[in-house]
Amino acid sequence: MEQQGQSLEQIYEEYLNNGRQQAKQEVQMTVEAGQEEIVAVRKNEEGNLIAFKTNTGRVLDYLTALEEAKQGRLAHVDVFHKYGRDILRSEPDGIEENNLDRLPEF
Repeated sequence: MEQQGQSLEQIYEEYLNNGRQQAKQEVQMTVEAGQEEIVAVRKNEEGNLIAFKTNTGRVLDYLTALEEAKQGRLAHVDVFHKYGRDILRSEPDGIEENNLDRLPEF
């Protein structure tokens, strides 16, 4: 049922946009004291992430980033176990722009 002249697509698009805005606000507010954020990545020739740059300018190799994420020192990332190894990934927050593989390269 359409509301006030809006199409179903428009209503859904508005819902998505509102959710994206809310998610961005929540992400900005959840950096805990002492945590750093990953702002750029380095990839190898196959496109795999091999290093990370934080908002303080530190460059972390993959293993160091994994350890720091496990210790809660990096904001907005998770570590999960798959394929027999630990893998670093962005928190699933619905914001594509902050996904690790979409960050700027350094």
